[in-house]
Amino acid sequence: MGLLLALALLLFPGPTQATPGLCVGPICADEISRSSQFSWQLRLRLSDQRARHERVVVDCRDGGISPQAGPVDRGFAGAVVRRACRLAAGGGNGPAA
Repeated sequence: MGLLLALALLLFPGPTQATPGLCVGPICADEISRSSQFSWQLRLRLSDQRARHERVVVDCRDGGISPQAGPVDRGFAGAVVRRACRLAAGGGNGPAA
């Protein structure tokens, strides 16, 4: 299943949405897409239970989130983006984060 997701992201770099979203704790990510320029870069929208949301860019090589500060808690956001990077790389069959 993880291999299919990775293949779909490579072949169709447009927006890919999880239903209802990829969530860790109170933070969810949706509108996930891979950068057409850099295969290791993801763009996604983060939101929390307080209706705060923001769009971020993630460097899957080191887990860096840009911008580094924002309205959504970066602790849980880091866990969400690590999971999104694992799924995009095809490693989604391992234990849940």
